[in-house]
Amino acid sequence: MEALLPGLSLLLVLLAVGWGSGAVAAWATPPGSCELVQSTTDCTGRWLSSVPGNLQGDTEELLLDDNTIHVLGNASLLSYHQLRRLSLTKNRLELIEPGAFLRSQGLHMLSLADNLLFTNYSLTAAALSALPALRMLDLSGNRLTEDMVSVLVWNLSSLESLSVARNLIMRLDSSVFMNLTQLLELNLEKNYIFEIDQAFEGLQRLQKLNVAYNYLPCVVEFGLTQLRVLNVSNNVIEWFLALESDDLFELEVLDLSHNRLLFFPVLPRQSKLHSLLLKDNEMSFYQRLPNGTSLADVTVQFLLIDGNSTNVTTVSLWDEICHSNLSSLRLLDMSQNQVWYLPEGFLAQMPSLTHLKLNQNCLETFHLSEGDPLALLTELDLSQNQLAELGAEVGAGDILPNLQLFNLSTNRLRVLPPGVFTYTRKITTVDLSRNRVDLCPQPAAAGEAEGPPCVDIRGIKTLTHLSLAGCGLQGLGGHPFQGTSLMHLDLSDNHQALSRDLGWLQDLALTLQVLSLRNTNLSSVVVDFSAFNSLVRLDLSGNSLTVFPTSLGILKLRSLDLRDNCLPALPPDIPRTPLGRSLREVYLSQNPYNCCTLGWWDSLQQAQGLQVPDGQEVTCSYASRTLSPRALPEPVLRSCRWQTADLALLYLVLALPTCLTLLVAVAIVFLTLKQKLLKMVKSRCGVSSPY
Repeated sequence: MEALLPGLSLLLVLLAVGWGSGAVAAWATPPGSCELVQSTTDCTGRWLSSVPGNLQGDTEELLLDDNTIHVLGNASLLSYHQLRRLSLTKNRLELIEPGAFLRSQGLHMLSLADNLLFTNYSLTAAALSALPALRMLDLSGNRLTEDMVSVLVWNLSSLESLSVARNLIMRLDSSVFMNLTQLLELNLEKNYIFEIDQAFEGLQRLQKLNVAYNYLPCVVEFGLTQLRVLNVSNNVIEWFLALESDDLFELEVLDLSHNRLLFFPVLPRQSKLHSLLLKDNEMSFYQRLPNGTSLADVTVQFLLIDGNSTNVTTVSLWDEICHSNLSSLRLLDMSQNQVWYLPEGFLAQMPSLTHLKLNQNCLETFHLSEGDPLALLTELDLSQNQLAELGAEVGAGDILPNLQLFNLSTNRLRVLPPGVFTYTRKITTVDLSRNRVDLCPQPAAAGEAEGPPCVDIRGIKTLTHLSLAGCGLQGLGGHPFQGTSLMHLDLSDNHQALSRDLGWLQDLALTLQVLSLRNTNLSSVVVDFSAFNSLVRLDLSGNSLTVFPTSLGILKLRSLDLRDNCLPALPPDIPRTPLGRSLREVYLSQNPYNCCTLGWWDSLQQAQGLQVPDGQEVTCSYASRTLSPRALPEPVLRSCRWQTADLALLYLVLALPTCLTLLVAVAIVFLTLKQKLLKMVKSRCGVSSPY
């Protein structure tokens, strides 16, 4: 795949140049349904069983990926003598005949990944040897062994980049890459390599080496001084020992993550290392043990067996750490290890450090002082440790003056040193979640001069992101955020933090944009969000809301999370409010909605630009049944129409038959007794006399 990138980049550049100059790139569809743009022909995924012979002769790049080509014959490329880049990935290629490239001597990029070249590798090797200008070759995913690879690349002395990833290579020695004197980059990842014996000693120009996802048990006597990037992650390495030498190593990036390292690696004494990745190992420091004993003078012996010779190397790991020059190191990732303390002066060797990751270890204390060499540190991650104390010597000097991100989540902290943020002039993000901390000010109990220990973040003007999730905050009051400009605040999983109203948040009314109040026992009674006009994202999930907070209607949120509450319905006029017009996503599942009051649901479905990501999970209740509002059965709809009909109209309909019956009865009685009634009236009133 890597071999395709330069060609694709060139294609994009050519298109961009054509557009910028006002020219229109003319696409053509030549025979064979291939697409042609300038000097690139794309025949990807055309079900071709052979190379089309009727393409333009001046083609420089030919893409034949994802086809069914079995053989690249001697005559396959005769028409394309200007070919520079050829890609045949994901075919069923078993053979390249020896004369296939005789008319393509200028080919400098060839991708043959994901084929079946193991079947006729010797004949394919003869074809490759006819490419004197080849610089990039991708043989990934061809079921090749180390012997096959050696034969295939034997005569390719011009190669600068080689990928043999995802093959069946198990052991490498000096004969495999012997003639690749110009090689700059080598990719060996995802093989079965368990041993490397001087395989790279002759590669004097090699700068990038990737041996990730193999089975290497150790790296000893590492002496590739010219190498800039080494990736040996995802192996089973327990030791990394650089050669004892005062030579300057060009090494800049070393990735040893996801291995089984027991000790901090023994690095070159002189190097240009700026990124050291040690994540997910089994490292610890053993100079001080938890029982108080010391191993300061204890050495470790390595027995190196090479053929009939045996070499014993004695190493004092602590001295080696001190003697390695780490002055250029900017990134150190030691997360997911077993480190419970750092040796004295360990960080003092790293004055250029900007990112330090020590999360998911066993640290119990961490000390900061004005004299620390970490003046350039911008990110410090101490999360998921066992920190009960964060030590700091706060005086007139700066402590971590350039720190921007400080992650202390999931520890045992109850308080931070007073004034620890006073001199962190650039701090923007602090994560204190999952610690048992309180925010200042805390009211003093009766008889006490001052309140309980608390964390004071007041006046930190640069702070924009703060997480206090799961800190056990209780009944906050006063002005804990006075003087800050927080934009993101996470108060989730604090069950007693909102026992009062939200008055203590008023200092953030103008700046707060993202607020999480998930799982805080929030009820509709105490909620008034009308002052937070800048909010764009609000999480109210996992609470006890029984009524939709009316104060939300005037806000211009873009995201609202109402999951897992007690809401029977939402206001049907939401789409016509400022909230409805600005809202882009709303989460609604896990609420006991009434199936007979879903007018609001229909309104939301018709709102333009509004997404309900969990819409498939939204349900409603009807007569102890749980139904989907998207497809209510017709009997339920009829029943709901009766239940929600206008009562006055219902009463009128019910009374109308009775009234009609009475009227008819009166009419019948009147008509039946009409004569008798007239006689009775005449008899009582008498006969009228004429004038």
